[in-house]
Amino acid sequence: MYIFLCKRLLIGLISLVGISFVLFAILALAPGDIFSELVTNPAIPADVIARLREQLGLDSPIHVRYARWLVAMLQGDWGYSYVSRVDVWSLIVQRVPTTLFIVGVAQVVGLAIALPVGVYSAARPYSLFDKLASTLAFVGFSLPTFFTGLLFILLFSVQLNWLPFIYRTNVEGEGWRWAWEMFRQSVMPISVIGLALGAAWTRYVRSAVLEVIRLDHVTTARAKGLPERTVVLKHVLRNALIPVVTLVALEMPAVFGGAIVTEQIFRVPGVGSLLIASLVANDTPVVMAVTFVIAALVVIFNFLADLLYGVLDPRITYE
Repeated sequence: MYIFLCKRLLIGLISLVGISFVLFAILALAPGDIFSELVTNPAIPADVIARLREQLGLDSPIHVRYARWLVAMLQGDWGYSYVSRVDVWSLIVQRVPTTLFIVGVAQVVGLAIALPVGVYSAARPYSLFDKLASTLAFVGFSLPTFFTGLLFILLFSVQLNWLPFIYRTNVEGEGWRWAWEMFRQSVMPISVIGLALGAAWTRYVRSAVLEVIRLDHVTTARAKGLPERTVVLKHVLRNALIPVVTLVALEMPAVFGGAIVTEQIFRVPGVGSLLIASLVANDTPVVMAVTFVIAALVVIFNFLADLLYGVLDPRITYE
């Protein structure tokens, strides 16, 4: 177990270093930088812009700039935003909790939909419930999140006036009133992502349960007279969850991609909106830091998925 953890941590660190270098190289080779607009300004001499680039190290080779960035990051210095003149780490710390809250609760909602619906559909294949669930699942994951978000805004905000369509950090009130307002403004962004995930995962859960439910040990458990609920929960669901756990871990980039679009629709002050604003402004330190944080979260979730395999299936050993 200890050797396995060390190997996985080493692989994760190597992956993060490789990912960070690729991201840094792409951003460095991309046309334009923070001084691109200044070049077209005749009032600013070219030598002034050249000195600014030299002071920021933008005239150095890519491998030198990457080495400086990596050493500084390991020391806790993630640089400063060119636009807001604020420490990048402070910007990310302010935004990450909101994104993790939206994405985390949305994943819980997606699993809460996919697990019971997928298991029940697989237990009664080709029934009316299974056909209806499959149809809704296909419709759910076929619709993009920006389209679903706009529909939610038109229905619940414009027509019914039940929910606010702009996410605010400075919610007025305290105690239960504050909690209620936070709940109201979080319902739509969480629902948009959660329903999309639930629709996609329902098909995977159904397929995984159908594959396991026909195995010999499940037939033996039924022959012993065990209740169907016990057979499904103890002998079917645990084994069927292994590919689902892998799917959930590997889909983290897609989830964050959907969160970026959703945050733009509902004006959620999360990592996604920070990334979009930084890309528009050519704020390279912020873009690099945000993409690196997302990559780190993907690696971490895959590591947690590897650990969950042994919990779900005792036949799996860590070597």
